[in-house]
Amino acid sequence: MFSGIIEEFATVVAIRKDRENIDFTLTCSFVNELTIDQSVAHNGVCLTVVSITPAAGDCSATYTVTAMKETLDRSNLGLLKVGDKVNIERSMLMNGRLDGHIVQGHVDQTATCIETKDADGSTYFTFQYDFDAEMARHGYFTVDKGSVTVNGVSLTVCRPTRDTFQVAIIPYTFEHTNFCDIHVGSVVNIEFDIIGKYIARMQQL
Repeated sequence: MFSGIIEEFATVVAIRKDRENIDFTLTCSFVNELTIDQSVAHNGVCLTVVSITPAAGDCSATYTVTAMKETLDRSNLGLLKVGDKVNIERSMLMNGRLDGHIVQGHVDQTATCIETKDADGSTYFTFQYDFDAEMARHGYFTVDKGSVTVNGVSLTVCRPTRDTFQVAIIPYTFEHTNFCDIHVGSVVNIEFDIIGKYIARMQQL
């Protein structure tokens, strides 16, 4: 369970394909605090730490996570390259404040940035996703002032349409997440609000 409040971004230092899976090796400031089997969200995708390599000489400490085919099909992780920045968040402490919203780390699909617009200090990003009417009946949609997770970042929806939504990014979020690298054409991960999914399911039953 996550909150959508990004701790920092990690940098991809190695990528290795293992049959249908991909192992990503990354470095960040808190590698030494991680443990094997720990859950860490990467661009909103919950992945398990499978190995840790301590710092040696000029090489920083690194950790490795594995993404399976289902994850790669639903997310933008397969597009990552060495040197890319990835938003990361460790699982939420149960005695902490929920500063964002309830994020499972189960990415639903990807969306594409179709517009960026200056908002006199902040920036509006508009994203478009493949709309599926059947999935929408199960709660896979956005609502005005509702929550959505974009690359692991908990955000408030503005001006939703059938297959698009807009979010406003303040300078702090822009500078401390990989929103600083998102431009028109960028592919991002989205997770729709779990509460909306449960409500939609209850109505069906």
